[in-house]
Amino acid sequence: MRPASIKALFAGTIFTSAFLLFLVQPLIAKQILPWFGGSAAVWSICMVFFQVVLLAGYAYSDWITRRLAARAQARLHVGLLLASLAFLPIVTNARWKPTGAEDPTLWILGLLLGTIGLPYFLLSTTGPLVQSWVARTPWGAQVYRYFSLSNFASLASLLSYPVLIEPRSTLVQQAWGWSIAYGVFVVLCAGTTLYVARHWAAGAHPATRKPGVEGMPAAKPRIADYLTWLALPALGSWLLLAITNHITQNVAAIPFLWVLPLSVYLLSFVLTFESDRWYRRAVFVPLAAVMLALCAFGLQDSLGSNLRTALPIYVVGLFALCMFLHGEMSRLRPGSAYLTRFYLMLSLGGALGGVSVGLVAPHVLPAYYELGVGLTLCALIAAVLWRQRRVGMAASLALAGACAWFLALQVEGDATGARRMQRNFYGTLVTLDTLRGEAKDHVRQMYHGSVKHGEQYLAPARRREPTTYYGPSSGVGLAIAAAPARSRRIGLIGLGAGTLATYGRPGDVYRVYEINPEVFDLADSEFSFLADSPARIERVLGDARLALEREPPQAFDVLAVDAFSGDSVPIHLITSEAMDVYLRHMRPEGIVAFHVTNRFLALAPVVEKIALAKGLHVALVHDEPSAEGLRNTDWVLVAREPGRLANGAIRLASSKIEQIAGLEPWTDDYNNLFGVLK
Repeated sequence: MRPASIKALFAGTIFTSAFLLFLVQPLIAKQILPWFGGSAAVWSICMVFFQVVLLAGYAYSDWITRRLAARAQARLHVGLLLASLAFLPIVTNARWKPTGAEDPTLWILGLLLGTIGLPYFLLSTTGPLVQSWVARTPWGAQVYRYFSLSNFASLASLLSYPVLIEPRSTLVQQAWGWSIAYGVFVVLCAGTTLYVARHWAAGAHPATRKPGVEGMPAAKPRIADYLTWLALPALGSWLLLAITNHITQNVAAIPFLWVLPLSVYLLSFVLTFESDRWYRRAVFVPLAAVMLALCAFGLQDSLGSNLRTALPIYVVGLFALCMFLHGEMSRLRPGSAYLTRFYLMLSLGGALGGVSVGLVAPHVLPAYYELGVGLTLCALIAAVLWRQRRVGMAASLALAGACAWFLALQVEGDATGARRMQRNFYGTLVTLDTLRGEAKDHVRQMYHGSVKHGEQYLAPARRREPTTYYGPSSGVGLAIAAAPARSRRIGLIGLGAGTLATYGRPGDVYRVYEINPEVFDLADSEFSFLADSPARIERVLGDARLALEREPPQAFDVLAVDAFSGDSVPIHLITSEAMDVYLRHMRPEGIVAFHVTNRFLALAPVVEKIALAKGLHVALVHDEPSAEGLRNTDWVLVAREPGRLANGAIRLASSKIEQIAGLEPWTDDYNNLFGVLK
């Protein structure tokens, strides 16, 4: 083969592997997201899995290039490639659907391992393995450009999924398309492997690059070098997940915002490893210092919790800090003899950062404090890098002190007035008492991240008053009032503080579906709505849609779908298929009430499109109550019988739903949050 053809084969193999490597991430995550309540934590756990498997792939590449001859490498690698075809197509098996009693973190990790484990592992080995072969060619001085190419392919894949792939294909089509493309990759990678084994094993080794080309040191790396190679990518990965968590949990509950930080993170790799001209210390070190201080200040100031200011601050901050971290790492890259070891440490650092934020932090930190910790560590690593320069070291230590101070203020602010603060896979829950004027107006509130999930008056005489989104004039209040006078069955998807139980009467049954066990715990220990209700309260732990799919018809008079006012929007609860599930559990005259109050998304038109496509009737109740303790709300009521919505208080309170051009009924396969942004 001609050199140009060999280059094309190597580049094509690396590009294809990196493209598929990142394409499978949103593809598989979207398949399993509905099984875990649409929680944004699913993305974090998936990222941890991908980083750990990437580490395993890099370790494998380092091992076989050092321990095995070319032909032995080929036999092992081609054998694994062929074995990985047994995982295709990558369609998640229904046996992995959780029942609600499992630990979601461990369940997701096991699911991913059983579904895409070996294919993902082999994709992750390709970059360092092929680059180790490239390093032995006449153009080996350009080996780190192949790493940049790999990250460019990953970035292109990540951006193409929501724009080109997701809107135009079903999940099954996506899985089959990816599987076919993976088959093409297997052919390319096997061809590359066999070519290397045939030519190099026969003694026709390409010219090895001389040490020290492009200023890369040929000397054996020191322990300090290995530790630096580990720390820099670990902090980059730490900041990626920590900033993603901060944005999606404390700023704006929009789940697709995870794409933006990941894209910025990958872009920094593309630029810093493509060429030395992109990372200029004179530009990025001061910029990183400024953004570090600004990001830390935003932890305890409204500047860092308002979407319009926080999003640009933290996205630009992530880019500047990753350019600094990855730029310094690029400057320390070794000669080709230690290339796979360099990538191994890079991957180990990324995995350590991801595991620290994705797995360890939720169990050791009561709230999202990992961002403040990461910013402080970033300033400290700068002090280590500048330890030979007194001014730089002093400035870095001062920045570290400032970051630690702002973190302390964040912790103090969260703790002030908080009665309970606890965190798990689904996020941070906080309860606190707020004293308003007279004692009769004092309330206890529950927050999930930045979103209020309910409140209750502390005065015994007012404990059973409905509050916040659930007043008598709200859509759900009117729907319950319009239910037949006999004993009623009410379904609640999402518990919050349990406020709707105030409408319960003797003989009524309130069946509550809640995915987060700690919400049940706080509703019982911090609030009394459930205990005070004369209705019988039934509890179902787990994702509501999965539970309803398993249960016999419940004959609900009202089903309140209260899962869209904040947190991560569980799209699987607002699709055509979900509506079919709800209708199976409704009495003929029953009403499905969707709570669509949301600062960022216009969800009322989505419900209307689905309902009209099924011949159902819709009423939007926009309520602006004057009573203290009640909030403005939007509820969309859906019924089979037009008379249920056309008479009485519901008709008088109904308003027109504003249309969105081009909006189609959402399904499990086709839905688009971008199209309903306010």
